[in-house]
Amino acid sequence: MSTVPTLNGQVIGQAHYATRALLERATAPLGVEFNQVLALNVLAKGPAERAHLTHRITSTLKVDEQEVQRVLATLVDANLAQADDDAPRLRLTDAGHAVQARIADAVADISARLYADIPTDEASAAARALTVVTQRANAELAATPT
Repeated sequence: MSTVPTLNGQVIGQAHYATRALLERATAPLGVEFNQVLALNVLAKGPAERAHLTHRITSTLKVDEQEVQRVLATLVDANLAQADDDAPRLRLTDAGHAVQARIADAVADISARLYADIPTDEASAAARALTVVTQRANAELAATPT
């Protein structure tokens, strides 16, 4: 007899960490760590100011600015990103575009396997519920000083 799980942080976290482990396994041969994936994905949309990248990564991954600066420095050191000469912005290099494209393919492949037979209405309901949970948690984090 199977029981229906309760939607809570544990269930959400287990899904996140299991999916993250698959992504990390897929990106390990590329020499890319998890925190770099987000930065590469943001930069794939075009050059971005460091302040924007820092805000995006700290707010999404809940890491401090020092970690973001470390991540950005590793991308530059690996020749996956480079600073624009005339602005405090970063952009992907050709190598960065190639790595990010491989990451996007890996994400698409993982998503296709994991979400393949979930009915659209159930997936949409889950996405809506998780979006609300994220918004509420972010609001509490913003309202509570550290």
